[in-house]
Amino acid sequence: MKESKMEANLYCIQCRDETPHVIFYINNRIKNVECEECHRIQGIKIDIMKEFYKEIYERISTKPARITQEYKQDLNKFLLKLPARAISKPYRLIRDLNNSRKVIKQFKN
Repeated sequence: MKESKMEANLYCIQCRDETPHVIFYINNRIKNVECEECHRIQGIKIDIMKEFYKEIYERISTKPARITQEYKQDLNKFLLKLPARAISKPYRLIRDLNNSRKVIKQFKN
């Protein structure tokens, strides 16, 4: 699960002017928008667990196609990297799960 933010100039209802805002995203979906002038926050309801399960499903369902694409591009490179990737996969999986857990925890608070 990926959390990101972007800055944009938007019209603020409270300030009644176009002011800089920070837009917070979770997996490319808007979580909330905060005005940097008056600090008014407009939250958008997101089912965080649904987003998490959707991300996991997409990663699992597209894995065979991604592997096929990799070995069709360069079979030698694919075969050389495969043992290292197989060994490091549990560590990468744990890192991704920890990052997702942090995002879910922050979202629920």
